[in-house]
Amino acid sequence: MAMAAMGLDGCTERPAPLKIDNALTPEEIAAGRLTPEVMWKMRRAGDSSLSPDGKHLLYAVTEYDMTANRGITTLWIENIASGECRQLTDYASNNASPRWSADGRTIYFLSDRSGSTQVWRMRVDGSHPVQMTGGEAIPEVEGFGVSPDGGHIWWVQTVHVAARKSSDIHKDMPKSQARIYDDLMARHWDYWDEGDYRHIFVAELGDGMVTGGTDILGSEAAWDAPLAPYFDMAEIAWNPQGTQIAYTCKPLTGTAYAISTDSDIFIYDLTTGTTQNICKPHTADAAACAGDVREFLLEMPGYDKYPVWSPDGSRIAFRSMRRAGNESDKERLFVYDRTTGEMRDLTKNFDYNAMNVVWADDRTLYFIAPIEATHQICRAELPAPDAECTPAKVAVLTRGDHDIDAFTLAGGRIAAEVCTISMGTEFFDIDPTDGTMTQISNINASIYDAVQMGQVQKRWVRTTDGKRMLAWVVLPPDFDPAKKYPVLLYCQGGPQSVVSQAWSYRWNFQLMAAQGYVVVAPNRRGLPSFGQEWLDQISGDYSGQNIRDYLSAIDDVAREPWADRDRMGCVGASYGGYSVYYLAGCHQKRFKAFIAHCGIFDFDAMYGQTEELWFVNNDYGGPYWDRQNAVAQRSYAHSPHKFVDKWDTPILIFTGEKDFRIPYTQSLEAFTAARVRGIPARLVEFGNEAHQVFKPQNSLVWNREFFGWLDKYVKQR
Repeated sequence: MAMAAMGLDGCTERPAPLKIDNALTPEEIAAGRLTPEVMWKMRRAGDSSLSPDGKHLLYAVTEYDMTANRGITTLWIENIASGECRQLTDYASNNASPRWSADGRTIYFLSDRSGSTQVWRMRVDGSHPVQMTGGEAIPEVEGFGVSPDGGHIWWVQTVHVAARKSSDIHKDMPKSQARIYDDLMARHWDYWDEGDYRHIFVAELGDGMVTGGTDILGSEAAWDAPLAPYFDMAEIAWNPQGTQIAYTCKPLTGTAYAISTDSDIFIYDLTTGTTQNICKPHTADAAACAGDVREFLLEMPGYDKYPVWSPDGSRIAFRSMRRAGNESDKERLFVYDRTTGEMRDLTKNFDYNAMNVVWADDRTLYFIAPIEATHQICRAELPAPDAECTPAKVAVLTRGDHDIDAFTLAGGRIAAEVCTISMGTEFFDIDPTDGTMTQISNINASIYDAVQMGQVQKRWVRTTDGKRMLAWVVLPPDFDPAKKYPVLLYCQGGPQSVVSQAWSYRWNFQLMAAQGYVVVAPNRRGLPSFGQEWLDQISGDYSGQNIRDYLSAIDDVAREPWADRDRMGCVGASYGGYSVYYLAGCHQKRFKAFIAHCGIFDFDAMYGQTEELWFVNNDYGGPYWDRQNAVAQRSYAHSPHKFVDKWDTPILIFTGEKDFRIPYTQSLEAFTAARVRGIPARLVEFGNEAHQVFKPQNSLVWNREFFGWLDKYVKQR
């Protein structure tokens, strides 16, 4: 029998490494400007974690080859004291999700080097890679976690549970491609429900390969853990003893699943095989401490996600939303006491979201909060045992105009992933006592040394109702206040996602500025980081104050002598695309061109075409047929498609055929309306993209069309 050739690491011969050569050309260096081509040469770092002793940083880097139209992810380790970096894996396979063993001697990771994505382990110098999972029962691993004692492993894989495809039901018709449904949701985000769900499996971890384990959800569970559609493995966590797994799940099906966000935290016990839902039913002595910050709830009806065990395993911290139909409610930081059953809201008096929660000790937690269009690390202190009725203390640790996207804590230090509007993700060492930040990486130094970024201004704008609104204004490189520049209004999507100091590879403000545009990016009503009242305003009022906020921002900047108010454009995606469509009918000649990406155009059609109905129920106020619902009827009355008769401006429309959140038919409707009315319009449809554009060559096409349209209708007088 012929044997497959073996590679140096003992596994089946691997494909030739992807050739990565992203050095800037002499022309790009001479130009000194950020272009789409230069941006795609940047190395993208993330998924970092400190070694248990805090001396080394483990992380992943993704690089792209434009000709091959794909990327490759490699693993790296940095000695924080010396700054020395070592590449642990090569370019012949994708290697991701690196995790330290509890003793810091072993690195576990995902790799597709054996032909399917499986769990591997290696030494900290990258040597002696060994495959840990595989076999027919584990065709692909999507995420994993090794217990602190190294004795067990959980992993996530897809399980076929329900009959959705015709071939499942009509077995004598194997070539039929029909899908058959009796209830919602037929599709989600970018995929059709064909009866496959992500389940968590657990097994002992010994010297040999794990080839199967226990499905802790049960083989017939027609729901996912972690939650669809993002399947974030951070929703699953081992307890310190390695005897229990806490995880997030929403055990609902059909219409109930489509209209509710009600997920809970479950605990699976390896010894007994039993599962406990800690979120409901929950009972406690409500009279135990009158006026306390504790909330004694019979149930927690909204999103409950991201469990994190305290170091001694006696408590679980998690993020909780109060309302089951609002995916953008306040993310409260709750702590569940396993001994007493008490629930405590640590952020009841803190008007910001809590994310990326990490325990420092049994009474101190760190987390990330969006605060005034930045993301900062905060610290929460649980009251002492003899002061249980005292509110938790929450303090903001870091300061500055940046986004801290993730962090880990070990060895008395914090290592964080930080970016700004002018810098992609880099790693920073942060003092956990005073928040002092020190940059410890410079992954894209060759790019930053060669291109000039524009100045980013922090501008506070007075709104029509007398509030102060923060807008980022990004100026072109070599900005000259004596000249006049074309101006772009950026409309944020979400709709409840902050316009922060994020570096984006899709809607990059510095890339727009580098092409000669002033970019105005306002944090209009409905965005987080300015308190819950500011965030909630948009729900049920898409066409209201938030639209006026956009106009306040662009009008404020247009009054500057360097802003050419005769050359202004308006761009946005998702809710930002809706904003573009709506403003096209009421902008009063402000803009010379519009660009909408996957925008909402027809509210009536959108209600029946989208999948997560809790979103439209919350944000529109309800279904279009509810004539007695004043909020809903106001929303549908202000659908952009009802104001097309007032459109008078060229519009470029992008859409993805696999977008099921805002289906491409919305874009087709808008394009048809514009062309029938004789308005210059262009439709760019991506057959292999969903709500965003991710593939390298698609991205370059997107950018060429984007800037070509703006240059034609905005930049030219």
